Amino acid sequence: MLTLPAASRNGQSVGFLDALFTATSAVCVTGLVVVDTYSQYSLFGQIVIMLLIQMGGLGIMTMATLVFLIFGKRITLRERLVMQEALNQLTLSGVVKLTRYIIATTIIFEGIGALLLSIRFTQIYGFARGIYYGIFHSVSAFNNAGFDLIGGFRSLTPFVQDPLVNLVIMGLIIFGGLGFSVLYDIFTTRNFQKLSLHSKVVITTTALLLITGFIGFYFLEHNNPATLGPLSPLGKILAAAFQSVTPRTAGFNTINLAEMTMPSKYLTILLMFIGASPGSTGGGIKTSTFALILMMIYTVMASKEDVEVYQKRIPRDNIFKAVAIAIMSLFLVFTTSFLLTFFEHTDFINILFETTSAFGTVGLSLGITPNLTSFSKVFIILTMFAGRVGPLTLALALAGNKKKAILKYPEERILVG
Repeated sequence: MLTLPAASRNGQSVGFLDALFTATSAVCVTGLVVVDTYSQYSLFGQIVIMLLIQMGGLGIMTMATLVFLIFGKRITLRERLVMQEALNQLTLSGVVKLTRYIIATTIIFEGIGALLLSIRFTQIYGFARGIYYGIFHSVSAFNNAGFDLIGGFRSLTPFVQDPLVNLVIMGLIIFGGLGFSVLYDIFTTRNFQKLSLHSKVVITTTALLLITGFIGFYFLEHNNPATLGPLSPLGKILAAAFQSVTPRTAGFNTINLAEMTMPSKYLTILLMFIGASPGSTGGGIKTSTFALILMMIYTVMASKEDVEVYQKRIPRDNIFKAVAIAIMSLFLVFTTSFLLTFFEHTDFINILFETTSAFGTVGLSLGITPNLTSFSKVFIILTMFAGRVGPLTLALALAGNKKKAILKYPEERILVG
């Protein structure tokens, strides 16, 4: 659809590889673009991208369930089992109810976001275009996609000191990245002490990452004349806060990322690699995976037997899975970065930044995306897909059915460290 002449603003078809890159970036809610969304795509093309973002953010099974509910089709046990896996739930109980909640939550958050953003955009772009911009950017922000219609690859840099745009976009990114099960838990429980362990870990880790990121970016960039330096005191706070939120797989930016200091680029890479939370619209290894690895390290250093948090003991298979996800993700990022060094003549930090952004389905870039070679585009497409599906899920799908061992061999230790 994106290769159709009707999808292009100038009537000339976009090349197949560029259209595939854009479609993958939209479905994987990444936001990396090889052509400017506003300048290249017509209204039809932009709506196609917005629909792909919505479907990619909600997930295929959620969209399928929505169709079932609209047409009154009965949802079978097999479909419920698939929904359980798709929504990353531990039990089969209540998956249809949760799906209804996901659809309702998405409509409410995107509706409120579109309304608030339209207040500012209608003042700048006129009524009809302002409303459309409000809807598009609300969908893109809540689904952590990062596509924008400002034009010129500028993202939201013209609004760097605009409190309304910054706060609304940040709010949509954070709530979209928490995960629908966490939002449902908060809505039904409304008491931190009574939340599930998963929700507590996700909320705590998210808060710590946001605060750490804000402090880091503020002090690293507040005197940088190319980023936060020229801004007002409020503008510096907004820009530092936004830069802390957006690497959580959103992809919008309000400052020139290529002009950031080297420590800020590394901090952004770290935050992009961690990403959002399980069952959310974001990517990365996930906040809970990162938290479990930190807890495991603390357990080893403290010479404890079990990993414990909030007076609960974490099963060992849960820890093994977290470690496997982190190691496979690191392998994927560094392998792709290594391959890109053959085709891209730029600093390695730019390549690592681009690859991590693709894996974390973030969409931030230091400006090299439009100039990628065809081979690099293919590698980034595959990385975006693997990042959205999940390295462990992809590996298990390729490995086939799990086989239970008939016999167990005797234990023997290996020296490590």
